[in-house]
Amino acid sequence: MILVLVVVVALAFDFTNGFHDTANAMATSIATGALTPKVAVALAGALNLVGAFLSVEVALTVTNAVVKIQDSDGAPKPDLLSGGGSDLLIIVLAGLIGGIAWNLLTWLLGLPSSSSHALFGGLIGATLAGLGTSGVNWNGDGSKVDGVIGKVILPALASPVIAGLVAAVGTWLIYRITAGVAQRFTETGFRWGQIGSASLVSLAHGTNDAQKTMGVITLALIASGHWTDTENIPFWVKACCALAIASGTYLGGWRIIRTLGKGLVEIASPQGMAAEGASGAVILISSHLGFALSTTHVATGSILGSGIGKPGATVRWRVAVRMVAAWVITLPAAGLVGALTWYVADLLGGGLLGAVVITALLTAAAVAMWRHSRKEPVHPGNVNDEWEAPAAHQTTAA
Repeated sequence: MILVLVVVVALAFDFTNGFHDTANAMATSIATGALTPKVAVALAGALNLVGAFLSVEVALTVTNAVVKIQDSDGAPKPDLLSGGGSDLLIIVLAGLIGGIAWNLLTWLLGLPSSSSHALFGGLIGATLAGLGTSGVNWNGDGSKVDGVIGKVILPALASPVIAGLVAAVGTWLIYRITAGVAQRFTETGFRWGQIGSASLVSLAHGTNDAQKTMGVITLALIASGHWTDTENIPFWVKACCALAIASGTYLGGWRIIRTLGKGLVEIASPQGMAAEGASGAVILISSHLGFALSTTHVATGSILGSGIGKPGATVRWRVAVRMVAAWVITLPAAGLVGALTWYVADLLGGGLLGAVVITALLTAAAVAMWRHSRKEPVHPGNVNDEWEAPAAHQTTAA
């Protein structure tokens, strides 16, 4: 039963990952009119579905970057397998709850933050609570860039800066090269370019992010004795994770799409193509180097860079500061939730009762946040409304 709860909550995380990160690929295409909102999320959902099947190379060892609950081949640590693996399952369940809680809160606030870092933060917090500081892989063994510092924190600091610089230079060059071309021709051409570059980012997102949930579910199956192959992932796990992230993407995180597409920069098609091209390049290079990169950090940095690179463009720095603040507290906030939920489960005996209670708490919090979001709904019909409403016209009596 604990295994069932872990699988269900893991798929729920995958679902929130999908709608939370839709904006990374499609916010600029929606904002510039290159794609209508519903077509954009449908395309992103389809490409996330395809991308989830393209690669599972690092799925089974994805948690090794931050916590020490697996061996190098992906098998669970033997000392965590007592009681049918319940010790490890509770740690994983609490970590997933930490990631989901942070995803939902930042979605409610319309703040783009990293789903990957939320998952890692939740797992770190739950592992610290369950195993102590020795259970966290802080720096690796020193032979390569690894651990929380090397694979999570350093890329989080560097990736938005690099993506922003690439997008800023690309935007500046685009406007210089097309200075003598009529705007109606550049808008049409760059909108087609946007569709291509946004599709690439969606495909890469499905490939990278779905693997994390596949790895977590397979780790739980191995820990509970329901799977023994550390080289392959069950097909049903691949299919369920692909469908979950694609469904979430199709649902569309409209609140975050609005923030990235309208709140940060008033973006035009040339900027959109430059931003998405920069995002795609940085994501692919970082994936090749094996960094646990956040597509959200990259996409946001690229959009900000496209605003800086366009002469006369307006950048809303107050919104950018709010985003950066959310990035900074993602790991500790998700970690705190993961640790607290582990303690609650442990207080109730660490077995099925604890797992049921912390899952019920997550469900209650999710329903409360969803109901609160209905007070000021964001949907395809208003996602492109002006960010700052014009001041009402004041009339004066004669």
